[in-house]
Amino acid sequence: METGTAGETGGPVWVGLPGGLLRLRRLLLVVWTGVPAVATGVVAGLLIGPAWALLGVVWLLVLAWGWELAGRNWRSWRYAERADDLLISRGVLWREQTVVPYGRMQLVEVTSGPLERRFGLASVQLHTAAAATDAKIPGLAPAEAERLRDRLTELGQARSAGL
Repeated sequence: METGTAGETGGPVWVGLPGGLLRLRRLLLVVWTGVPAVATGVVAGLLIGPAWALLGVVWLLVLAWGWELAGRNWRSWRYAERADDLLISRGVLWREQTVVPYGRMQLVEVTSGPLERRFGLASVQLHTAAAATDAKIPGLAPAEAERLRDRLTELGQARSAGL
């Protein structure tokens, strides 16, 4: 993969996250709202009365709202490799763009928890000297995460040689 800018405007080439992260987050949302919806409906229906079982619908509304928010959040994540730095952009309401110069990277990790492994995902964690500038790219395919780690490590060593 080439780094640098593309097009006449000189803007970065942004790469979005694969859909596996969205599927994982939505599955967790269904679990964390579906169980309380059933429990609320059953408990309210048995203890208070059948009409009160509709309280479980509140959790289903939370599920619908969270479903949309998860999609918007997932679409907001993207990254771009440029000649001298890595850009990471995320956020819907509060947008955040992190610029990590290759020469300032101290450690690049690829991590994958049990659920991430089950969904074929990995995260790339970038560490710099300033803790506030550490950055993470979640939900990548393991092969892409390893390629990105190797590429960033290579560029980091080349750029830090002059420091």
